[in-house]
Amino acid sequence: MKNKIVLAGGSGFVGQYFKKRFSELGYEVVIISRKAPHITWDDQEGIRQALEQAELLINLAGKSVNCRYNEKNKIEILRSRTETTELLGNVIKTCSSPPKLWINSSTATIYRHAEDRPMTEETGEYGTGFSVDVAKEWERSFFSFTLPGTRQVALRISIVLGADGGVMIPYKNLVRFGLGGYQGSGSQKFSWIHIEDLFRMIRFIQEKEELVGVFNCASPYPITNREFMESLRNAMNRKIGVPSPKWMLEMGAVFIRTETELILKSRWVLPERFENAGYTFSYPTIKQALQQIVKEWGDKI
Repeated sequence: MKNKIVLAGGSGFVGQYFKKRFSELGYEVVIISRKAPHITWDDQEGIRQALEQAELLINLAGKSVNCRYNEKNKIEILRSRTETTELLGNVIKTCSSPPKLWINSSTATIYRHAEDRPMTEETGEYGTGFSVDVAKEWERSFFSFTLPGTRQVALRISIVLGADGGVMIPYKNLVRFGLGGYQGSGSQKFSWIHIEDLFRMIRFIQEKEELVGVFNCASPYPITNREFMESLRNAMNRKIGVPSPKWMLEMGAVFIRTETELILKSRWVLPERFENAGYTFSYPTIKQALQQIVKEWGDKI
C-alpha cells in the first residue's frame, strides 16, 4: 500500500509540480480542489477519507492575488484561504488516524516593504495593508488548531520560479518582446525560491520531525528587481530591455486587471530557520535558477 499525500488546492502551478514529484517518489497523491474529478471542498466526507492515514497534508488553496483589489476580490482572497484552512483543521479533528504533518501555505508578503534590512522569522516586522492582513488571518486560522496527532508548519513562501507556470511566463514574454527592463525604481528587493527547492524544503520538514511553526521559503540570496531582470535577459540572451516606470505600471495594472504591489513591493526575506536546520539549496543563486528554467524552455523562447 502506497503512502498517501493530500494536496489541497493542488490543481495550480505549484500543486501540479508537487503531484509530479511525489508521484515519482511512489506516493499516492490525492487532490482537493474546486472542481471534479478531484475531491471538492463541499465533500467533507470525501476530504475526511482522504486525510485518514495520510502521511502529509499540504494546503495550497487560495484565490490568485493576480487581480484588482476591489471589495469582491478582497473577500474571495481572504475567504479562500481562511475558510479552507479552517475546514481542513475541523476535518482533521474527526479523523481516527489524522495526517502526521500538516503544511499550510502562507506568504512572505506578511513582512513590511523592506529596503533597509532583511526579514527573518525571528526579526521580521509585519507590514500593513490588505495583503498583510490576509497573511496574518491565514496564519491565525492555521495556528488556532491544537492537533495532538498532527505536526503543523506554515511556509511563508516568496515568489516561486519554475518553467511551467507562475510569474516566469509573463516575465519571459516581457523579455522576448524587448520590455524586460527594471520595473519602478528597480531597487526593490526580489525574494524568490526555485520550485524544486520549495518541494525539497517540504521533504526536509517531513524528515526533520522536530520542526514546527513558521518558516521562510526563500533563496538565501535575494536580489533587486533590476538584478533579476538583467539576469533573465542574460539567461535568455536578450540585450535590450526597456524599463517600466511606476506610472506606466499603474496604467498597465488597470488594463490587465492586477495590482502593482506584486511588482513594486520590496520583499527582502531570508530563510534563517531552514539554514539553521541544515537545509542545502539546489538553486541558491538566481543565475543557477534561471539557467535551469531557460534550459527547460528550450526553443520556446
